Amino acid sequence: MVYPFTNITSDAMNIQNHEIFMRQALAEANTALSEGDFPVGCVFVCDNRVLVRARRTNSSGVHANEIDHAEVSALRKLLGSEPQTDCSLITVYSTMEPCLMCYVTMLLSGIRKFVWAYEDVMGGGTNVPLDQLNELYAMMHVEHVPHILRRESLALFQEFFRSYTYWQDSPLAKYTLEQKLER
Repeated sequence: MVYPFTNITSDAMNIQNHEIFMRQALAEANTALSEGDFPVGCVFVCDNRVLVRARRTNSSGVHANEIDHAEVSALRKLLGSEPQTDCSLITVYSTMEPCLMCYVTMLLSGIRKFVWAYEDVMGGGTNVPLDQLNELYAMMHVEHVPHILRRESLALFQEFFRSYTYWQDSPLAKYTLEQKLER
């Protein structure tokens, strides 16, 4: 997959660090899945320290909504407890590529580095050509690191789509269930 207008990094040292933090995001995603929610988990990291962690909630049930995404929940927690945080120093680790809503919310909050495991073929925000938008976005330098522990994340999404009805007939569900888990 090509990510225009961004810097994609992948050196070996970074990959090892990325995997450490992605495993923590996967733990959040596992908790979401065990609670019947869409298995997106994320952690916000600064200076090799997890600042906050969150998972997708309310993807079904009485309070079902499309606002309680992992990344938005993490951002709310962070800014609620540490409003002075310089978000430009944060790296977001998410089990799925941030959707357009989450991506833009984090960009507007100052976050510029995103690491994810599984691509969102239905609505991933990182494909937005920022340089073609107005000056607010066009001047942003953003880093993307895709597919860190993709297999582990894919396994969670396959389990979810085999067990729950949320987005069951979506292009994402179909794409996910067609994927082979490679070793």
